[in-house]
Amino acid sequence: MHTIMLANPKGGSGKSTLAIHLASWFAQRDGIVCLGDLDRQQSSAQWLKRRPDALPRIRHWPSEDGMPGSAPRECNVGILDTPAGLHGKPLRQLLREADRVVVPVAPSRFDLAASRDFFDELAETKAVRKDKVSVAIVGMRVDPRTSATQQMIEFLAQFDLPLVTCIRSAQRYVQAVETGETLFDLKAAAVQSDLKQWQALLEWLVKRR
Repeated sequence: MHTIMLANPKGGSGKSTLAIHLASWFAQRDGIVCLGDLDRQQSSAQWLKRRPDALPRIRHWPSEDGMPGSAPRECNVGILDTPAGLHGKPLRQLLREADRVVVPVAPSRFDLAASRDFFDELAETKAVRKDKVSVAIVGMRVDPRTSATQQMIEFLAQFDLPLVTCIRSAQRYVQAVETGETLFDLKAAAVQSDLKQWQALLEWLVKRR
């Protein structure tokens, strides 16, 4: 199973937004997708309960003591939404489950400060050092016109990790999530400019290493 983990030590970084959108995208491409929510808030799990039956199915990946349990049978893509404050042994255990790790980072001083230690810890883990797990960064709630975004880009440049794309803040995300949908479930013409921002991330996730 191809497993994608969304991780950041800070809450509110955009992990759940990424998790549900990636699950929806893979499900629309006839993947048998399971979504695991390890965070206490259970945002992804609650979204999954609201998802209309008419949309491509996403299976629930149950958790046990903060760790993913047995994935649903025949699942070929797994998405893991991890909790804030992830580090140490739990982080190392989850990295053994993952093929790819996506780290969402928002252009704020608090997010950047929290990310520094996390990137350093990732770099020290055996799975990342031995290139068994690939890591990429996604800028979240980004406005390219602001100085905060430029500061984020300059900050991230010091790490040996790709910033694969930046996703802007938009009310469309809030509206879709409330109904158990994602932008990938809406008419493409209505959200075309937003969907373009996802393309580089999707290509990175599916390319052969």
